[in-house]
Amino acid sequence: MGYTGADLLVDSLESYGVTHLFGNPGTTELPLMQSVVDSELEYVLGLHEDVAVGAAAGYAMRRRHHANAATDETRSAAQTDVLPLGVANLHLAGGLAHGLGNLYNAKISGAPVLLTAGTHSRDFQQEEPILSGDLVSMAEPFTKWSAEVKDVAALPRMVRRAVRTALTPPTGPVFLSLPVDVQQAETEQSPERLGQIPTAGRGDADAIGEAATALTNAEEPVIVLGDEVGRRGSEAVAAAVELAEAAGARVHNEILAYEVNFPTGHEQWQGVLSTKAPATAAAMDADTLVFVGCSTNTTVTRPTRRLVPDDANCVHIAADAWELGKHAPADTAVLGDPAAVLPELAERVAAAVDEGERERRLEGVRAWAESEASGSATPETVDGTLTKAGLARAFRRVAPDALVVSEAITASPPLLDEFPFEANQLLGTKGGGLGYGLPASVGAAVAEREAGGDRSVLGYVGDGSYLYYPQTLYTATRYDLDLTVVIPDNQNYRILKENTAALMGGDPDEFDYAGIEFEPPVDLVGSAEAHGATGITLESPSEIDETIGEALEYEGAVVVDVPVVDR
Repeated sequence: MGYTGADLLVDSLESYGVTHLFGNPGTTELPLMQSVVDSELEYVLGLHEDVAVGAAAGYAMRRRHHANAATDETRSAAQTDVLPLGVANLHLAGGLAHGLGNLYNAKISGAPVLLTAGTHSRDFQQEEPILSGDLVSMAEPFTKWSAEVKDVAALPRMVRRAVRTALTPPTGPVFLSLPVDVQQAETEQSPERLGQIPTAGRGDADAIGEAATALTNAEEPVIVLGDEVGRRGSEAVAAAVELAEAAGARVHNEILAYEVNFPTGHEQWQGVLSTKAPATAAAMDADTLVFVGCSTNTTVTRPTRRLVPDDANCVHIAADAWELGKHAPADTAVLGDPAAVLPELAERVAAAVDEGERERRLEGVRAWAESEASGSATPETVDGTLTKAGLARAFRRVAPDALVVSEAITASPPLLDEFPFEANQLLGTKGGGLGYGLPASVGAAVAEREAGGDRSVLGYVGDGSYLYYPQTLYTATRYDLDLTVVIPDNQNYRILKENTAALMGGDPDEFDYAGIEFEPPVDLVGSAEAHGATGITLESPSEIDETIGEALEYEGAVVVDVPVVDR
């Protein structure tokens, strides 16, 4: 054959700066796979389609950190052209169906991913061949754009459009179906240039003025930051700090936040809003609320009281028009890039709020924090077993600079309380579908190696999440990735126990359960070693620092099974 559609697809990706293709191949992908053999792309094999999608998403999220850092003039020239895009290829309807779980998580997490799948030739599709299906409709609910390439002549334009759509705010996944005959068709076309990717802009100046007035006149301002802030990098996080300090406001992350939108060691930081409605409603019981870059600020179950007071003055700032006024009325709405809007808003507020008023508000923040404090810190151990807070403190002591990729549903709140995260130091899933954290950790490790960084990648993955795709570790060992996975192992789906109590009333430990506890337990270390990783079980809480430290020093994939109590 001459130059084919598959060759054109690969050349298009390479021309845009794509270096890795995650996937799990099948027969309808074989033309593409042959083109990959002759290319500079590195194919990263996942033993399950959802592993490939989750890894591509984790790779894209970490590459976005690197792309944001590349705007700093102190970075080397080699680091200034970073494409924050993950690309994955799956196989027909069965493979795409397997990948939908993490495609959903990628959508909710705003991960810029180009997902493709081979499909049967167009002149064969009417026969309803094995594994066929309406791939475009299957992917559509979880993507910004879903389409099939029906002719090789359309391929370069559709690939360009797909990549631009994934990378344009609000970022997210896109899908292209690739018929075999389109992949094999000969062509004389070339890749189309990608062009500049736009931001959401600086926002309307009058609307920013109204937002500044609202903060100036506030009695008790509260700022709720969404992950769109962290996605825009350290400059946006620094601007959020400037705004909070200028306004003297209490600061929270939105519900299910998984980026560092504000330094967690800052005095005005008062934690992530809870998925439990009463606690979140109490935190947002203020006269003025400013929501910045939010998308998931709602509870898992129907709240029994309004989360946002009817009489609160609400300011919404977002790069996505869909999010403005979605979860609460927007008395002032600013459509714009938080990285561009926040510095101007902070400057206006700083000029309008005097030091005496600012200090009065800060005293209110301190009083609120004192009222929320439990009075005594959670102990490191209970009955000889490590607590989740104790594990988080060990991370703080041993791995203060690690990149943490978290999917530990009930163990994450103690981590966010105990660990002083800085910008670009945390990734995770906002979607809530289990099985994202371990693949995303692998993708992040690929991205970290590609960037030449020396930051340790620490996957913090609950046992329930880990058991979805333990075969992910094969990918980590196959490609010699430096990855440490720590499993807070409580041998149950603790979140379901807590939600049982929330729905039914009472205490989680008062109920009997079916299908929630892992009895008999799974040998997590044996599972890790079966896939080529090194497995370690923490024998004593007193050894936690030494154990994690040694795992981080080890060059390769390590899994540390840490028994914890539900505290």
